[in-house]
Amino acid sequence: MSGRPEKLYPLFSELETLQGVGPKTAQHFAQIGVESPRDLLFSLPYSVVDRRIRSTLSGCDFPSVVTVEVTIGEHRPARNRGGAYRIQVMDAETDFQLVFFHGRSRYLLAQVPEGSRRVVSGKVELFDGMAQMVHPDHMVPLEEASDIPEFEPVYNLTQGITQKTMFKSVQSALKRTPVLDEWIDPAQLAKKNWRQWQDSVFDAHNPSGLEDLDAHSPSRARLAYDELFAHQLTLALARQMERKTRGTSSKGTGILQALVLAALPYKPTSAQTRAIAEIATDLGSDQRMNRLLQGDVGSGKTLVAFMALLTVVEGSGQGVMMAPTEILGRQHLDGLRPLAEDAGVVLELLTGRDKGAERKAKLAALKRGDIHILVGTHAVFQQDVEFHDLRLAIVDEQHRFGVRQRMELAEKGQGADVLVMTATPIPRSLALAQYGDMDVSVLDEKPPGRKPVKTAVISTERMDEVISHLRRAIAEGRQCYWVCPLVEESEVMDLIAAEERFKRLRAVLGEGVVGLVHGQMPASEKDAAMAAFQAGETSVLVATTVIEVGVNVPNASIMVIERAEIFGLAQLHQLRGRVGRGSAESTCLLMYQAPLKEGGRKRLEVLRETEDGFVISETDLQMRGAGDVIGTAQSGLPRFQIADLERQAGLMAIAQSDARALLATDPKLESPRGQAARVLLWLMRQDQAIRLISVG
Repeated sequence: MSGRPEKLYPLFSELETLQGVGPKTAQHFAQIGVESPRDLLFSLPYSVVDRRIRSTLSGCDFPSVVTVEVTIGEHRPARNRGGAYRIQVMDAETDFQLVFFHGRSRYLLAQVPEGSRRVVSGKVELFDGMAQMVHPDHMVPLEEASDIPEFEPVYNLTQGITQKTMFKSVQSALKRTPVLDEWIDPAQLAKKNWRQWQDSVFDAHNPSGLEDLDAHSPSRARLAYDELFAHQLTLALARQMERKTRGTSSKGTGILQALVLAALPYKPTSAQTRAIAEIATDLGSDQRMNRLLQGDVGSGKTLVAFMALLTVVEGSGQGVMMAPTEILGRQHLDGLRPLAEDAGVVLELLTGRDKGAERKAKLAALKRGDIHILVGTHAVFQQDVEFHDLRLAIVDEQHRFGVRQRMELAEKGQGADVLVMTATPIPRSLALAQYGDMDVSVLDEKPPGRKPVKTAVISTERMDEVISHLRRAIAEGRQCYWVCPLVEESEVMDLIAAEERFKRLRAVLGEGVVGLVHGQMPASEKDAAMAAFQAGETSVLVATTVIEVGVNVPNASIMVIERAEIFGLAQLHQLRGRVGRGSAESTCLLMYQAPLKEGGRKRLEVLRETEDGFVISETDLQMRGAGDVIGTAQSGLPRFQIADLERQAGLMAIAQSDARALLATDPKLESPRGQAARVLLWLMRQDQAIRLISVG
């Protein structure tokens, strides 16, 4: 695939080739990331101004934008410097004034001589009972009236660019929009009643009313789909490429798995059984596995992961399980150790703390193949870590791990299979945007024995009641997390809030009962505070949100979250999932500061009513938008210019199946539709995809 198709040259030329764009304007455009006519076409208007011509102002509600035909009357230049230049005008029924500050007589007399007829358009306001149009947006002779669009599009601007400049530049870019061959599946096109790409771009920039700005209007929906389709095509090409690198086939015998299942005090849920089977099929094929295991808090991902590890051990390979932090690594180790003992498998932990002789011995055992399963942190990436035969890498909590690390890890074993686990239920549309190249297994049932967590919502004014309730619970031997709010954005303030709370609770509950963890502590102190709580030496752990991910203390049965209304839904759900892991009845207290805003109230109500993470995440998406739900900055979520992931979730799923279907029949994109899709990839600047095709 050589360079950019010639058809697209006009859209990728310099901005200065457009009408009315000089070097200065081009610089201003660059500040909002508009560098070519193509970028202008993808900057759609967000509103419209109704500029349909009417016969008169009378009967209008002011202030409003009015377009009307007038006869120019008397000019009244400003009496003093800085005064207003006024022109009396008359429409079919009434008269009003055009007002210009710093108006120049010579210019205005030439433009709108007394007695001439003009069409003027602009915002009319009442001033001392007189209707005035200050600095009309348009003032043209009758024969040019058709140049004023009936519905004028309104764009997001940057400093130095007016609506007029933007409108002109876009219209000039539209003139050079080529007709492109169709890349959308003809059946899809007919079903949605979409027009060709060029027509859709034209319609989107020339709306004939407010309804044309809606995400579901035909032109916008089509352009959004193009964007999603290009994105999914890129992911599908990456997936195709990844599958070309041969994986290793690991066929399990089932012997070790049977030992573990026999020793379990309960039967796996049907969701677990299904996920275990899906993963086993992937492991057995010689294509590389790239699967996401998505399960809510407490849905039993650990067992599924361990069964996958046993499958490769049965096939005489090795597996590695990665954790984002040492404390989580140790927790995986504690969770897996009893299972490993049942199966008689050798399990080891490798972290940054391993030094000297001990580290050397572990590495040697790993290289000989004496260690079957390794649990580790980033330390596993180091050069000197070598496996005897690595077949499977499991990565925990995907959002701390980019695609690059996934690749690096897989390279430790030739074509090792990759399984990513996440406890953050992600709405389907976002899961597709972020992990469209992966296959997904979902655990949507809770294992037996998990008790529901009682959730209550109470005002901070009742703090003393909460503390005395806590005192009784501690006397009965229960443990509690107390989560402090993130104040503003300042970590110093968070720290003060957490330390204040710590002091107050310690004063009431006694020395040595309360521990503290926050983001500013050295790692060793954090670990020590966590360990003391895990061991039951402290009964209350006061924390900022560092405890969100994965810490397991079965005896902790109370979770207090202060200022719960300022947390995101997904975050609150994750925090609540830290309790309810043992045999005791568990409670989560969401404390809010009155008065509650509408959004905060709705969030707390959703939590009180459901423990289903998927319901919660869909609500979160509707309330907060895609970027916030998974924190766009660190999520690798693509930024779409037109597509709206909250409102066009359905289109993402169609785009994915369409992209995969196209590549299944035309893996090199050589058919007429394949060629058209290549043009789309260039149009959407999907350089990564273009490289993959040229390599392929």
